[in-house]
Amino acid sequence: MDGKAGYPDVEMLIGGKWVMADSRPVYDPCSGEVIGERAHAGTDHLDEAVDAARVGMRAWWELGPAGREAVMVKAAALLRERVEEIARIITLEEGKTLREARGEILRAASYIEWDAHEGRRLYGRIVPSTDDYQLAVHRRPVGLVAGFSPWNFPIGSPTRKIGGALAAGCGVILKAAEDTPGAARQLVQAFVDAGIPDGALSLVFGDPPAISEHLLAHPEVRMITFTGSVAVGKHLAALAGAEMKPALMELGGHCPVFVSATADVAAAARSTAMVKTMNAGQVCVSPTRFFVEDAAFDAFADGMVAAAGALRLGSGLDEATEMGPLINRRRLDSISGLVAEAQIVGAKLLAGGAQVDRPGNFYPLTVLADVPDDARIMREEPFGPVALLVRVRDVDEAIERANSVSYGLAGYAFTNSARDMQRLSTRLEVGNLAINHLMASDADLPFGGVKDSGLGREGGAEGPLNHTVVKTVSTLFPDAK
Repeated sequence: MDGKAGYPDVEMLIGGKWVMADSRPVYDPCSGEVIGERAHAGTDHLDEAVDAARVGMRAWWELGPAGREAVMVKAAALLRERVEEIARIITLEEGKTLREARGEILRAASYIEWDAHEGRRLYGRIVPSTDDYQLAVHRRPVGLVAGFSPWNFPIGSPTRKIGGALAAGCGVILKAAEDTPGAARQLVQAFVDAGIPDGALSLVFGDPPAISEHLLAHPEVRMITFTGSVAVGKHLAALAGAEMKPALMELGGHCPVFVSATADVAAAARSTAMVKTMNAGQVCVSPTRFFVEDAAFDAFADGMVAAAGALRLGSGLDEATEMGPLINRRRLDSISGLVAEAQIVGAKLLAGGAQVDRPGNFYPLTVLADVPDDARIMREEPFGPVALLVRVRDVDEAIERANSVSYGLAGYAFTNSARDMQRLSTRLEVGNLAINHLMASDADLPFGGVKDSGLGREGGAEGPLNHTVVKTVSTLFPDAK
């Protein structure tokens, strides 16, 4: 049965069967209204998914690299065919614009294709030995993977959890976000329609702590992948460590931006303002802490303020909308509190700064200048449409202040100085650095952070590789002398 506005009620996939159990509401962040229902897993459903994976994972492995590649490429093609239908679901449940939702789906398809092809290149090697021995190094799938994906990229992030693991020959139990279940359901449906064996891929929703603790303790779950907050990521990594299971973590960002006076400052302001408003700033690699050289500060601030004033807020279903709502009231209240505290300790409000007086979880693009280093918002990722502007003398001061926090996911810079570029490349403590543009990741690049921003990498050649284990095989030939 479909819910309001054509939003489908969302089942779980367990052992190749779609299951609706103990349904819970799904909300539209633009209006706050209930638009549908989703299933809610108990521990019995989780155990069924693990049991089904025993058979499904073997069938998936036996397809071989070329067979797995064919299924994954077909799933990617189906996502592209269904882009309009899925984009509407994403916008209804998450709030981002249709334009952004379409882009997310197409990127998700590219991630799947890349992983599919890369799965054919998980090479082992033969080690030189004697005529009597053969020494070989094999790469084998780690086993059953429990993947936990967030709400802010409801199809892009689950794709990262699924793609590398499946390409390596693993089975996956995907615990997708309860706020945005519809997109994950469409992703998994594409794999089902592409012919993935029953049980090789399951989809569940439910109570996150209960699901994570149950799956991590299960002896047949051999790895966890997670995208979300630093606090939850550290907790899950500790649980995984206690079970001696590898954990791949992509956590918070609070990303720095250096703006040099040598750059096209007006263009830098326009482009960063546009990216800052993507998904209402609810992006782990969103540019947030802007370290701007003194000579460029006023022009950059003016550009950001102008962008904030011209921004069109509204329903993501309206093609004219440039920024939709935040996901829920909790995010709205959290950002409002951080911005208010920053002003109390000396930050200057240049634009925005107050909740929008309309239904839904809307917050404007907010620009704060001269934010003190000890303001909580400089240490705690706001995860919303907030730009924090700080004056610096040069690139060295910018790097020092950027590195002063525990985050290290992505960083950006706008400069025409080769010296600046070199110093940023070698000294900025991030996993992903973009200079003179704002693309922090792509299908063929490894993606992940340093420090508290994560462990391991998704994407690129590293994506499938990180879901394998090394096995050495030494063979003494029977007719050896």
